[in-house]
Amino acid sequence: MSVSNTQSTVAKAKLFLFTLLIACAALAGLFTYQYLQHDFETLDGKTYRWKGLEGQWVVVNYFAPWCAPCLREMPELAIFNSSLPEKTQLFAINYDPKSASELAEMTKEFNITIPVIVSSQDTKLPMKKPPYLPATFIIGPDGKVIDTIMGELTAAHLKQRLETLKGANE
Repeated sequence: MSVSNTQSTVAKAKLFLFTLLIACAALAGLFTYQYLQHDFETLDGKTYRWKGLEGQWVVVNYFAPWCAPCLREMPELAIFNSSLPEKTQLFAINYDPKSASELAEMTKEFNITIPVIVSSQDTKLPMKKPPYLPATFIIGPDGKVIDTIMGELTAAHLKQRLETLKGANE
């Protein structure tokens, strides 16, 4: 083999290895990016992906500080949250977007003790914003909204409704 053929082979090998290295770096970056992405974040800094909630029942309650029925049902939601049925998560989300600091101040003022989603442009929910409040959405284990409760509710009503839906989906 001549020197020029050897140099050509070495150059091709270097190019191949460089291309392979770039492809591996791009894939690593893509996987890291996807791993760090989340669908929503709660006020306490926890991040969630709907994919990670599959197999669970998720209850999302829309509220606002200007909505008297919303504030009346918050203690009921806290009672429900203190004895969540198995494989169930509860979240509240403020109807009007607020910064995390504004939201923290509001939850303290109104003694909201359940996990609150910080609404941002990046927040991804499986439902549209409701036309009026209060509104509670029940998302099934498949990640799809299976029930919407418009209006004020109690812990007992929510627990009973969830049990009925779970029984129907078994």
